[in-house]
Amino acid sequence: MTIAEVSRRYEITPDTLRYYERIGLIPPVPRGKGGVRDYDEESCRWVELMKCMRRAGVQIEALTEYVALFRQGEDTAPARKQILVEQRRQLAARMEEMRQSLERLDEKIHSYEQWEGLGRRPG
Repeated sequence: MTIAEVSRRYEITPDTLRYYERIGLIPPVPRGKGGVRDYDEESCRWVELMKCMRRAGVQIEALTEYVALFRQGEDTAPARKQILVEQRRQLAARMEEMRQSLERLDEKIHSYEQWEGLGRRPG
């Protein structure tokens, strides 16, 4: 699959895909004739994983460390798992903060709805 096809499939610019590969966020993509990137299914799975992780707010440093460990082989599985466990913990904490913020916004909206038409506004 060409970089343009992967770009369309995952809604990521070709520049971003090249950047991800350059910094080690995804393993090196196989090359076809003339050195042109030829994304296989494994490469696409990495792109999809990194897009998901970035959307979740996982830091690039953690992800590049994860990929580097992956490339070192099976002996690094416990360290890779620990990275994922820690990133999950951080994501869950951010989600809880967002849930609390959403709850506070709902309270404010509700207070405005209660006061509508009464000529007073809540603080």
